Amino acid sequence: MSCCHYYQFTEHGDTVFSVDISAIKFGPGALQEVGEDARDLGLKRVAVFTDPILAKLPYLQTVSASLLQAGVDAEVYSQARVEPTDKSFQDACRFAVEGKFDGFISLGGGSVIDTCKAANLYSTWPASFETYVNAPLGAGQPVPGALKPHIACPTTSGTGSECTGIAVFDYLEMKVKTGIASRALRPTRAVIDPTCTYTLPANVVAASGFDVLSHAIESYTAMPFSQRNKPASPAVRPMSQGANPYSDLGCEKALELTGRYLVRAVQDANDHQARDQMMFAATLAGIAFGNSGVHIPHGMAYSVAGLVRDFQPAGYPDDEPICPHGMSVIVNAPAAFRFTASACPERHRHGARLLGSDEMDVDDHESGNLLAGQLISMMKATDMPNGIGGVGYEERDIPHLVEGAYAQKRLLQQSPRSIGQDDLAVIYEDAVRYW
Repeated sequence: MSCCHYYQFTEHGDTVFSVDISAIKFGPGALQEVGEDARDLGLKRVAVFTDPILAKLPYLQTVSASLLQAGVDAEVYSQARVEPTDKSFQDACRFAVEGKFDGFISLGGGSVIDTCKAANLYSTWPASFETYVNAPLGAGQPVPGALKPHIACPTTSGTGSECTGIAVFDYLEMKVKTGIASRALRPTRAVIDPTCTYTLPANVVAASGFDVLSHAIESYTAMPFSQRNKPASPAVRPMSQGANPYSDLGCEKALELTGRYLVRAVQDANDHQARDQMMFAATLAGIAFGNSGVHIPHGMAYSVAGLVRDFQPAGYPDDEPICPHGMSVIVNAPAAFRFTASACPERHRHGARLLGSDEMDVDDHESGNLLAGQLISMMKATDMPNGIGGVGYEERDIPHLVEGAYAQKRLLQQSPRSIGQDDLAVIYEDAVRYW
């Protein structure tokens, strides 16, 4: 159900959509082939990015052994930060500049992959940090050219960062998340081994899984590409171009898989089928939103994560407060989709059914509640926080949350329904608690 009428051409709208994708390798044992992949790309000296936890696990040994066998010299950077900041990005960039590498490998979740993207960018095209950061928080200047080869090896079933040209971080001084977005950041190859998820804690599987879900439903309900003004030239057509028929395919399948396997993957670490399928769903959703874009739940999430005070969820580093990305997204999502449903009710209704809702006779006015209800049911089943109140926010915090979210212009403009600061305040109020 890709709703062809959703893409009716408008007088000044675009009539063309583009598809960009990394080369993908998927399946158990894929990590053992990373060395050959690097050699095939002509790499002789690579930086391997990971985080302190993964540095102690066998996956890094597998990658290192594969590179050694292929005759590729490798140096490991194991200080990638979970939920990276502008400071941690810059630390990684210094390592990349000093190492004089001809390629990059990332092994980890979205935080590691995004850190590697930034290190590749700033070591290839040096500039002041704010140069490439999304406007209005940064200058938003385009990346001047191609980056060095990057092989991304995800170890969580969530961000889809291995397939996107986006790197997200906390801007510490501004107390908000933002990012860098460019097709040039998209990894050259994605090597996806689902066995990496078998040892993940339940809460990490849940948070990352809801990121998959949100990527898919936000992309599916995003403003159609045909309603975006036609670009002056093909070169300036945005990467986040809006919902399009190609992305719909990945969204629909990712939603179906997430509805079927997310709760199972969280509740039983030995359910390898469920964890494998969630890894596949993450890849599909990554390809989809990498070519369409996400909107309100992600825009709101950047404030929720950036202003967190004392929340420390199980399964994550406990040295400081943190609201993991997928968690910061899903606590807003039910309220956000209640708001956007009037713009494309049939897509909200179909999304709920793909996720497992069996309510068939729901009119357009109730489509947002149908989708919100299905999300809330899945949140309860996986012990997610009860709205933004569950991660420590109160109604008095809403003005600050709105301020940070409203700065996410790149995301909010993807919404199928126009949104202002007053609208954001209402959505945050609805998101304080759900049950």
